Formats: sequence, structure tokens, C-alpha cells
Amino acid sequence: MPCAVEGIDLRGFDVILSSSHAVSKGCIAPPTAVHVCYCHTPMRYAWEMEEQYFDDFHIPKRLRAPLRRTLKHVRRWDLQTAKRVDHFIANSTTTQERIKRIYNRESVVIPPPVHASFFQTLLQTVDCRLQTRPYFLSVSRLVPYKRVDLLIAAANAKGLPLHIAGEGQDRRRLERLAGPTVRFLGRVPDEDLPGLYAGASAFLFPAFEDAGLVPMEAQACGTPVIAYGKGGVCDTVKDGATGITFHEQSLSSLLEAIGRFSAVSWDHRRIRAHARQFSAERFREKISEEVVRAVDFSHAPA
Repeated sequence: MPCAVEGIDLRGFDVILSSSHAVSKGCIAPPTAVHVCYCHTPMRYAWEMEEQYFDDFHIPKRLRAPLRRTLKHVRRWDLQTAKRVDHFIANSTTTQERIKRIYNRESVVIPPPVHASFFQTLLQTVDCRLQTRPYFLSVSRLVPYKRVDLLIAAANAKGLPLHIAGEGQDRRRLERLAGPTVRFLGRVPDEDLPGLYAGASAFLFPAFEDAGLVPMEAQACGTPVIAYGKGGVCDTVKDGATGITFHEQSLSSLLEAIGRFSAVSWDHRRIRAHARQFSAERFREKISEEVVRAVDFSHAPA
């Protein structure tokens, strides 16, 4: 991948905008061009979650030592190519902290955009169903670090109706854990997601994610979020107003948060209004402002 991205011919361009969770920021811009990187995270499998990636993808023990040696080279390349970026934009304060700690670079935070379709659900219809919204919802890739198993444990313990949308390598294990109130929906088409969010009592998000787009989509549909209070949700979920956060990835902590959720009368219009700051339109405006700022700075007299 580093060779591929370095081989992209960018001659003739004045501004390069890379969207990078691993190698895209390593592109080689012309000397006169300005390179702005929207960084989703410094590559997690190299810096933050090496062992967890090995475990989640069932890497055999005999292959881990050579892979670690490879990752040393990857980290060296990653640090070196961070110098090719003129201006960093982080997708969350968590990513901003990593950019500073790993690359020793400053950045500004712009959360990722929520597609307009999620703001188009009819809140009048939702309001009529407030007393009968029948299920809790998870939308996720089914891989271990997403901690969908924690949601299943909560549903089993309290008999909660839980709908799980998504596919992944962990599905069979999760299905074995699931009790009678848990329903697996598989892959849900994009056009059906807004209605699925809007029909839920709450959206459950137990993972530690750098940004976390799906809690933002749920809020755009007027649905409150119950989320693990680390990572990007700290920037996008207002505890007690648009959702509830819990502070341990444990069954007791999650159940306590569900109990607090049940005691709140949620204002679904307020939740959607909060989410509008993350609309695709606002995202485009903020990205454009940062690109212009980076170009102006590059042209300023020394």
C-alpha cells in the first residue's frame, strides 16, 4: 500500500486533500502544492491495537513475530511521511491527541459528515410511536472489538428486545450467545437505515471508536444514544441531552446506563437539532475553510 500511494502521479495539482486512516497521507505532492490530510487515525494496527488486531483476525502465533518486524518498518514509514502533510484535520479529539503524540503535529477537529437522508425521517411519525418504540438497536461490523457481545449479555440479562444490523466474522459466535430477544438483521440496505434508526428506543454503541459515525446517524434520526464514553462519542453525544454514556465496557456499567436512559424523557427534536452541526453541508463548509486557511498560510510571507 505505501508503494501504491507513493506512485500516484499528482503533478499539476495545487492542492492535495487526502483522506487517511493508514497510508493515503503518504502520497507525494509536488513541491509547490499544499497537502491537507483529513486523518481518521494514525494507523491503529501499527500504533494502538497491534495485539487486538492479531487476535481479532486469528493470526497464527508463528506469524506474529515476522509481522511485528514488518510493522516496525511500517511505523518508520508512517512517521517519515507525516512530514509530507502541510495541514492535519482530525476527525475527533481522540484522533487529534494521537496525531500530536505520534506525529508531534497540531490539528483541528472536524467530525465526519452525516448523510442528508438521515435527517429526512418524519419526526411526526416517530413522535406518535414514542410509547411503543419496541427495540434497542446496534448497527455494526460484527468483529470482536465492537463489543456487540456486551449488548447481547445485557439483552439476555434483562429480556430486552435487541436488533443487530451488520455482518462480520464474529456473527456465528454472537448468534450462539444470543437469547430469544435478540434478532440479527444482517446487512441492511442504506435506504432502510434511517427508518431502522428512527424506530428504535435507543441506539447502543459499546465500542471504543476514533470517531464513530453511526451514533451521529442515530441522533440525526432523533434517536438517543447509549454509548461507551470514550473516543469520538465524547465530541458528538451530549450526556443527558442526546444520550447516555457509560464508562466501563462491562455488563454492570451498561445496565446502569440503560436504567438511567429509561428515567429520561427524551426530546427527539432537540436530538436532531444537535446532530445538524454534523451534516454533510456543514462538513463541506468546514473542510473548505481549512483548505483555504492552509493555502493562505502557505502563500503568506515568511
